[in-house]
Amino acid sequence: MTITATQPVLKAQPLGHQWPTLDPFLFCAHHDDSYPAGDGRMGVQAVEFEGRQMGSDFSRKDGWSMYHGDSVPGFPGHPHRGFETVTLVRKGLIDHADSLGAAARFGRGDVQWLTAGQGVVHSEMFPLLDTEAPNPLELFQIWLNLPAASKMVAPHFTMFWDERIPRLVHTDGNGARTTVTVVAGALEGADPALAPPPESWAAKDASDLAIWTLLLEPGATWTLPAARGQGTRRMLYFFAGEQLRIGNQQADAHAALEIVAGQDWQLSNPGSTPVECLLLQGQPLNEPVAQYGPFVMNTQQEIMQALQDYRRTQFGGWPWPQQDPVHGSAPRRFARYPGCSEDELPPAAAAIGDNPQAGLDAAL
Repeated sequence: MTITATQPVLKAQPLGHQWPTLDPFLFCAHHDDSYPAGDGRMGVQAVEFEGRQMGSDFSRKDGWSMYHGDSVPGFPGHPHRGFETVTLVRKGLIDHADSLGAAARFGRGDVQWLTAGQGVVHSEMFPLLDTEAPNPLELFQIWLNLPAASKMVAPHFTMFWDERIPRLVHTDGNGARTTVTVVAGALEGADPALAPPPESWAAKDASDLAIWTLLLEPGATWTLPAARGQGTRRMLYFFAGEQLRIGNQQADAHAALEIVAGQDWQLSNPGSTPVECLLLQGQPLNEPVAQYGPFVMNTQQEIMQALQDYRRTQFGGWPWPQQDPVHGSAPRRFARYPGCSEDELPPAAAAIGDNPQAGLDAAL
């Protein structure tokens, strides 16, 4: 017997820097930094450091943070084991480097998906390329758990270029549009999602996993389809805009909204500015979680083993001359995969013959 819910929202929680998540997701952070003009070396001018706890600056003073960066903001080399990071960049650029030998400069709609598995070390730096104007950066970083059987798989690095990510554009009867960007999961009317890493929970049909972003123009209405799987859980993060209406309920403040996943719900934007949301859904793993900082396993014994393994092996070592590498001053996007000597370029860049050697040659 199917019971039809009358209220779509099961729980509402306010949004901070780190957003609440549901199994199989572990973590979701929204970084929205209004960085100033760069110093010509892709860093922040030293005069801006006053009043900050350098090395661990999460202050958002003047609208931005240095995080663990010294001169270039970001996160120098640090380890992970037992889960995946999915990084969606909405504005600005990120320079990635890792212990696999992979490197990338990506952003402006691109997504990086990194399976840490048995262990990887990576850095994520935010180069400030513009020396004459501000360097805004906005991104989501999502941590997706790995099943116990996959926690010790080989690490895997991949890029989803913005030009290849499927989108559904729906125009309602009033001519207002809703755009859904499909990073993962099936959505009728959109092209099939790009293939997630092979050992990801997202690669399993039973996971019913979805990562979407939604943009509703003022006055737009769109029906969010029911999840496919019984037991799937769904979180809708309303993070931009004035109001969001879901079925017969209205959110007047930005919030993490756990939604009844097994039914269609009409979403509408009654406000005068665009509404934006992030949707994360999936079948729970329903496995114990033991976490110590950047290590996520199933037991404390496995955490202790992770610490010992990292101290002993450094997860393969660090092949870069510094802990916070950046990839030159050219505002180009590229990825170099482990074991490859040539860069992969976004489709548009490849079409105009961008130099495939320029990125890493400037960093080494």
